[in-house]
Amino acid sequence: MIIIKSPAEIARMRVAGRYARQICETLAKQICPGLTTQALDDEAADLMRRLGVRSAFRGYRGYPGNVCISVNEEVVHGIPGARRIAVGDIVSLDVGVQADGFFGDTAVTVMVGIPDPEVSRLVAVAQEALAAGIAQAHSGRRLGDVSHAIEVTAQAAGFSVVRDFVGHGIGRSMHEDPQIPNYGPAGRGPKLQVGMTLAIEPMINLGGPEVRVLENGWTVVTRDQRPSAHFEHTVVVGEKAAEILTPAGVLERSS
Repeated sequence: MIIIKSPAEIARMRVAGRYARQICETLAKQICPGLTTQALDDEAADLMRRLGVRSAFRGYRGYPGNVCISVNEEVVHGIPGARRIAVGDIVSLDVGVQADGFFGDTAVTVMVGIPDPEVSRLVAVAQEALAAGIAQAHSGRRLGDVSHAIEVTAQAAGFSVVRDFVGHGIGRSMHEDPQIPNYGPAGRGPKLQVGMTLAIEPMINLGGPEVRVLENGWTVVTRDQRPSAHFEHTVVVGEKAAEILTPAGVLERSS
């Protein structure tokens, strides 16, 4: 069942969403060569403590990190650890928090230095795919219109979309109905209504769409080991346009 949020609930989700984005962008600005992903996660934990919010991920089905940090061929759910970030890497940060009983979820992919031109284009197209999906998230459209817009944007640029992992509804729970694939035909699925809250998150691969999960049970990587980019916003469906509840500032950092 897709839960329609009241104006009061949406106001509380704005707070959670802005906290999530604040943390995400603060971390993005700190990414530099030589930094370990564990050090970045430690900073995330400190930020969450200072802001008075709780990680949506830590402890969720046993996940050990405060945020998900995925590098290069890692698509999503990368576990922070000893891996050191290097010049030319792309680093995907996925930040989810709970504040005042509601969740906010957002993700960005950061380029470190100047990566390969095709990787730079991948990152740009993944961000364009997110914008294209969000543009469909208004009253009268169907969920499939969001999915289709993402897929068309990615494929027109020669990239593929991950099919095994999808976006989701969000609210009092981190994962609510509906699931939001990043592919599929337009005009299908539930009709979007004002007050639906969605976490739209394209995962776009430079190579093929196939992925696998590492032995740690969490980290998803591309089967062909080529890079993947991930962007995400929490939005609320509006009458004529979606409102982004995780509003963005600077998304990239060059080192």
